[in-house]
Amino acid sequence: MTSSSTELHKMGDTLALAGELTFLSVPRLWRDNKRLFRDAASPATGISVDLAKVVRADSAGLALMLEWRRQANHRNITLRFQNIPEQMLSLANLAEVDFLFDDHAVKNLT
Repeated sequence: MTSSSTELHKMGDTLALAGELTFLSVPRLWRDNKRLFRDAASPATGISVDLAKVVRADSAGLALMLEWRRQANHRNITLRFQNIPEQMLSLANLAEVDFLFDDHAVKNLT
């Protein structure tokens, strides 16, 4: 894995990201996101996104997480984020989209 790459592993109903979520790595994930949510889970089980191995994130990574939330909402799939890096939490707070990581908040992003 190069310094600007990101790996995505699907383990059951969990999507595990590793590497960087930056302007350099997000476009590939963005292109794949519709297929990802179509194939990932049923609305009954939902999807967990594990960010434990994300080493760096910028606003592109945050935008991807917002898009994933929107895609999940569109398909009535529960989306949970786990092990959110402090850098991403700070960006979300600064951009006033910290609701993104609140499993209890309901925002219509469609």
